[in-house]
Amino acid sequence: MTSLASKVFSRVDRVCRHLPVFLNTFLVFSITGEVSYLVLVEADQQKTEWSGWWKAVHLLAQYFMLGNICWNALLFLQTSPSIRGVFLGGDGMGQGWRYCYTCETHTPPRCSHCYDCKVCVLRRDHHCVFFGQCVGFRNYRYFLSCLLFMWSGLLYATLMNAEVFIVILKEGVTLHSVMLLLIPWIMLVSGQVSPGAFAFAFIADTCVVGFLLVSAFFFFHIILMFRGQTTREWYSTRRPYNLGVLGNLRHSLGVRWYLCWLCPLIPSPLPGDGIHFQLTGSLDPSR
Repeated sequence: MTSLASKVFSRVDRVCRHLPVFLNTFLVFSITGEVSYLVLVEADQQKTEWSGWWKAVHLLAQYFMLGNICWNALLFLQTSPSIRGVFLGGDGMGQGWRYCYTCETHTPPRCSHCYDCKVCVLRRDHHCVFFGQCVGFRNYRYFLSCLLFMWSGLLYATLMNAEVFIVILKEGVTLHSVMLLLIPWIMLVSGQVSPGAFAFAFIADTCVVGFLLVSAFFFFHIILMFRGQTTREWYSTRRPYNLGVLGNLRHSLGVRWYLCWLCPLIPSPLPGDGIHFQLTGSLDPSR
């Protein structure tokens, strides 16, 4: 009985860990489909003077952002930030090294154990519940690039859905319109709106709320990167790894930091190894 319960709990736990990934994927493709509908169908129905090339520009822009979101997310999930397969010895242990009793090994500075991933992570930033994986030294570039294109994509989708808000509020701010914007699910279940109106209102709401949340996460990490800190180091008044804006960009995104955000396939090797870190005012050991 105990073994059966443990198996059930293990499967439920596995499903719960992957549920945010499936939910995010569903929302991203739903928003993309709805915006494509607004570009291709609604513009023609309302006789908006959209030329063919202008529609093509819109579609290329949104699918460029969608491709970067999916590709960066995939590479983020495939790139392990943990200490598995990493040789931590060699030069010996120095200042900042600690012993992890769970992994039973000494770990370098900025490395910490994640109890969700069940392993120590090099230069651990945080455990991302939306992807079900830690953000660390090797996959930080893909995480930040994914945030960048999610932010730009949600900004674009919010602007495109402005027409949806205008249609809903065209008769004024009534109880019906406010409830449709705030609680579209209840309006659908109660039969007050059609499934089509619910879908447009729900996706428009999702774009606005998602844009605000992603904006907070994105600009918070931009500030952290410029300061040479991780989320775990945010509360510290000391910034021993701050190498200046350009140095921090290089050590976070790689030597081609100015190009790598355009496409995840652009190689941008990191100057460090995730074990030894250049300190403020010291010479770069990789040179």
